[in-house]
Amino acid sequence: MNTNEGLEEAIEVLQQLGLKEYEARCFVGLARVQSGTAKKLSETTEVPRTRVYDAIRVLEAQGLVEIQHSSPQQFRAVPLDEAIETLRDQYETRVDRLRDALDTVDQVDDEEESPVQEVWAMSGHDGIENRADQLIGEAEEEVVLVIGDSSLLTDDLIETLTDVQREVDLVIGALTETLMEEIQAAIPNATTFVSGLEWLHGTAVTEDETAIGRLLLVDRSAILVSSILPESKEEQAVFGTGFGNGLVVIARRLMAQGLLPAHDPE
Repeated sequence: MNTNEGLEEAIEVLQQLGLKEYEARCFVGLARVQSGTAKKLSETTEVPRTRVYDAIRVLEAQGLVEIQHSSPQQFRAVPLDEAIETLRDQYETRVDRLRDALDTVDQVDDEEESPVQEVWAMSGHDGIENRADQLIGEAEEEVVLVIGDSSLLTDDLIETLTDVQREVDLVIGALTETLMEEIQAAIPNATTFVSGLEWLHGTAVTEDETAIGRLLLVDRSAILVSSILPESKEEQAVFGTGFGNGLVVIARRLMAQGLLPAHDPE
């Protein structure tokens, strides 16, 4: 990533955190210099000079910029670590407000009963990982997980699996021997094995073919299956609950292919 790409990404992220474009551009511009005037900032950020003052007032109110009331006025960004903590606090405050607001919203009951078995589609790695973490955290009897892509063995997933209660059977299959050894080292309380499913192995998947990401079965009632698109590397998944039937039996047997019967909790 070159300097221009880094600047544009920083501006984009700041906008996602709630700043408007000119505010984000002014903050990034000031982060590159010790201090600057409105004229200098306008020249380096391409923000109209008259809009620089408006942006600076907002940034100062948020604790991201300091002003020296000289002639002409000088502006500077607060230290980066301080700015990051300030933005983090503001973001968390917004999330807390959202939670409080949604908690007060009345549920609209559907007259029709919800089906016992449900299947839903999901997209995006973060959302899928959060759903998997939630399912694993709620497990009472058994977690069976097959990881089809090493990039999915994140620190968050390791922490979630490590925190699984000891009375819950934790069985984890891996794509390769190397990945299995990595899982064993990170999650010593798990029963690990190299998956025997041929289509999970890299040699069976071409570059232009969608690859399986993760297979998760919790308490034989909740299933999550994800795939990774070849070009975008985006993760997509289907998630289902209430499958207390033959489908779950078949799914578990498939997921446990490669696990020695002697090591299977069942």
